[in-house]
Amino acid sequence: MDFDLAHFSAQLVQSMPDAVVYADAGGKIRFWNSGAERIFGYAESETLGQTLDIIIPENLRRRHWDGFESTMRSGESHYGAGALLAVPAVRKDGARISVEFTIVLFRGESARMGGIAAVMRDVTTQFAELRALRKQLAARGPS
Repeated sequence: MDFDLAHFSAQLVQSMPDAVVYADAGGKIRFWNSGAERIFGYAESETLGQTLDIIIPENLRRRHWDGFESTMRSGESHYGAGALLAVPAVRKDGARISVEFTIVLFRGESARMGGIAAVMRDVTTQFAELRALRKQLAARGPS
């Protein structure tokens, strides 16, 4: 049996447990995988054509869009290749969660920015555990 890279790639991205979300240069969601459905609670049909505001906490939207627009204009991100970022996000039910993610910049045929993909993982539980441990250590005082 021959290895079909296109089939492998499509199945990997669609089926992986991490969220994979692609937004075009205008910030509209064009791809939303099953991991994104699980993490954020929105079906793909509810997200396509919407802006990323559906998962960005309201108080962080301006900062997000300033960075997004700067990246679209310049074709550069101030986050290094493979940099792991951690931010709060919002689920469909309004619950705030913590996600870690990396981004991939996409260019069109003319080398102009076409959009950005993010691969996100819900780290809410780990973040809460770390916060609780830090609180316990702080309560003990200096050793």
